[in-house]
Amino acid sequence: MRFLKLRVLALLQKGLSARQLRRLALLDLLRGQAVGQTVSSQLSERLIALAHLVPVAALKRLGSRTDGLASDAAEAKRERTGPNEVEHEKPMPWSTHLWLCYRNPFNVLLTVLALISAATDDMKATVVIATMVGISTVLRFVQEKRSNSAADRLKAMVSNTATVLRDGVRLELPIRDLVPGDIVQLSAGDMIPADLRVLAAKDLFVSQAALTGESLPVEKFADQPDPAERNPLALANLCFMGTNVVSGSATALVIGTGNRTYFGALAEKVTAQDRAPTQFQAGVNKVSWVLIRFMFVMAPLVLFINGFTKGDWTEAALFALSIAVGLTPEMLPMIVTSTLAKGAVVLSRKQVIVKRLDAIQNFGAMDILCTDKTGTLTQDRIALERHTDAWGERFDTVLDMAYLNSAYQTGLKNLLDVAVLEHAELQAEFDTDHGWEKVDEVPFDFVRRRMSVVVKQRDAQQLLICKGALEEVLAACTHVRHGDETLPLSAGLLTRIRDVAAGLNREGLRVVAVASKPVPLDVTNYGVADERELVLAGYIAFLDPPKESTAPALKALKAVGIDVKVLTGDNELVTLKVCREVGLTVNGVVLGDRIDAMSDLQLSVVAEAATVFAKLTPMHKERIVRLLRERGHVVGFMGDGINDAPALRAADIGISVDSAVDIAKEAADLILLEKSLMVLEQGVTEGRKTFANMLKYIKMTASSNFGNVFSVLVASAFIPFLPMLPMHLLVQNLLYDISQIAIPFDNVDDELLQKPQRWNPDELTRFMVCFGPISSIFDILTFVLMWKVFGANSPEHQTLFQSGWFVVGLLSQTLIVHMIRTRKIPFIQSRAAWPLLAMTAAIMAIGIFLPMGPLAGYFKLQALPLSYFPWLIGILLGYMVLTQLIKGIYARRYGWQ
Repeated sequence: MRFLKLRVLALLQKGLSARQLRRLALLDLLRGQAVGQTVSSQLSERLIALAHLVPVAALKRLGSRTDGLASDAAEAKRERTGPNEVEHEKPMPWSTHLWLCYRNPFNVLLTVLALISAATDDMKATVVIATMVGISTVLRFVQEKRSNSAADRLKAMVSNTATVLRDGVRLELPIRDLVPGDIVQLSAGDMIPADLRVLAAKDLFVSQAALTGESLPVEKFADQPDPAERNPLALANLCFMGTNVVSGSATALVIGTGNRTYFGALAEKVTAQDRAPTQFQAGVNKVSWVLIRFMFVMAPLVLFINGFTKGDWTEAALFALSIAVGLTPEMLPMIVTSTLAKGAVVLSRKQVIVKRLDAIQNFGAMDILCTDKTGTLTQDRIALERHTDAWGERFDTVLDMAYLNSAYQTGLKNLLDVAVLEHAELQAEFDTDHGWEKVDEVPFDFVRRRMSVVVKQRDAQQLLICKGALEEVLAACTHVRHGDETLPLSAGLLTRIRDVAAGLNREGLRVVAVASKPVPLDVTNYGVADERELVLAGYIAFLDPPKESTAPALKALKAVGIDVKVLTGDNELVTLKVCREVGLTVNGVVLGDRIDAMSDLQLSVVAEAATVFAKLTPMHKERIVRLLRERGHVVGFMGDGINDAPALRAADIGISVDSAVDIAKEAADLILLEKSLMVLEQGVTEGRKTFANMLKYIKMTASSNFGNVFSVLVASAFIPFLPMLPMHLLVQNLLYDISQIAIPFDNVDDELLQKPQRWNPDELTRFMVCFGPISSIFDILTFVLMWKVFGANSPEHQTLFQSGWFVVGLLSQTLIVHMIRTRKIPFIQSRAAWPLLAMTAAIMAIGIFLPMGPLAGYFKLQALPLSYFPWLIGILLGYMVLTQLIKGIYARRYGWQ
């Protein structure tokens, strides 16, 4: 079990989503324990029994038939079995959610301090501290509840679907609607929607890495397995929820849904483990511990100085306790949640679904965006421009062959297939007049980069038609067709063929080669080995125009400091043409075969420098993204195909589109519902606003608290009474925290949106030390003012002294919000949003009202003479001017984050 915990920590530190974590961690559980220990023997036996039944018997066992369940029977089953969801994916109970909102280091610390106050009969302090904890917890709870509800509504818009047979009709149904007995049809890119018994399969390869850790896909068959095999995961005719189809096709029977799946039975063992923080949460935690360590140093100093100088250790302890409370940024979790939730709401209005709130901050921190080309930079509608022979001359037979190949393949039909099938005249010709029928197929995979179908026309000879990437198809060819002749492929012809294809590429056309050969009528089962001795027929060439939004989006991303890299499986010449059209400056081109020869260190250097990476496999993309992250970059990846899924998972922030394949949408953190890439720049801007507003609160709190404690240390050493009572400190801190609630809605200066923003705890310490003592200077001036001018220089007049400093302290703390929120001159060059202006004005008014109004006696304050207020205005103006001057010096030397 200790191994599992370490594995879970490692996975989370890679930035994986909770759902990905659950899947990847399940097998680690299996590795350390026998199958019988991890899932109930009853479930294992049921899976094994269904695997050993012939298809007809399996259908009968589940009350199904080959054309699927009747709709009314399926609905009745769903009422009994419930939705096809794992239980832990449902919303947590409100009580659990409330507890999680409370459980953060600051609230726990404040609770301990409240208990200490209660034990010492300081009930006022107990009430104030409890109020702080309550406000922080309830605000966070409400914000997260609203955010989660909004996110759930948005996620429902892109819920994954499965192809299901009901009443003999093919339907696309939400995965949650599946029931045992449903017949589903699978193809490349599909998520396995439930536990399945394969009824028929053709070259079906499934990635089970999430459950078994096997790096290579596993082939699945409909045949009955070895009776001696007792491990369900090793049975070749079973597929499991949470895995995905890499290639091939199948028809399968749903044998388990929801918690009655293998995944569902194991899930609670993983969710019982504590989760390690994500990269974003780790940054928040680092900053939090900087402040907590500061508190652990300063509070004891205050205790000992006051204890030795005043002699009243009980009063000194209460005062130190109040200092500890004042140094605790208890509103930080609420501010973080509020800013992220606001960012999610803003992006939802721009038709962006945020699947993971932390992704918003990663959006703002992103400094490299890696993107696929087809369907992301280019339009998701490709036009078939030409069909030529190997000499570049129009050749209709090539189009005929391409049409048959695309029409009869059962795998994932990509945009190229769609473009071919849109030729209506061919559809009429081949579907009605000539009686073509499919014999077999060899599905596409990303290693061969080609696929084949075998067709025949009535009783005529069978024909194997192969189409795919030029070099991969040429590797399987021995001859080339030229008119009515078939010529051997010589070195000279190969050079000419490649030159013709390169010419098409330079025109921006994407070239797919088409080849064929006759095959015997008596053979009906074909495989990869049959893709040999082919005759090259020619090319089909596609125009893949860029999206209208691509050029302005790339320009906008460059303007905000994001380096864009293109990672594509396509030809480098086509990719370079697209890059020129969209205005992307290319600093280097790297091909996939060169990547294979590089070490991680070599590739990481090249990956930083180059712009275009072409002819890549899915693992190449994942490796490049991973190495860029290891070099300290925050990397986004945008893609929509099955070949993009590994890179989407590896990136700090995975971005996909609603039209993407299931596995790509599952791996992504953000899903774009609109095709415009300008949403990317808007998302980056929103992420940076989110980060900037969080950082404002942290800087304000840290510097203000440091200044207050420094002032307290000075006052404690020289003044014969406490400069402020514990109650005063607690009330001041409570009011200050309330003024911060509006920070998530504040405006952000344009300069802060021009470059990526990242956590930097060291910068926070430097900022705190530079700006904290500024307030101490004016606090000490206030001490001198109260002592010398207003005669508050003895214990009998301490209430006047404390009232004077209470007002200056609260008003200067509140003004620091406006001073530090911007590098510019506040109120003139940069104005806060109206909610923050209104909140800080209200708190300042309350701060003056407390000593001047009827509640002064309750809080042990007293009314200040009117002559005090001109001095107050002078002190506050001096404080603002000095802070502005120091801001300029600090920004010139260290920058302004």
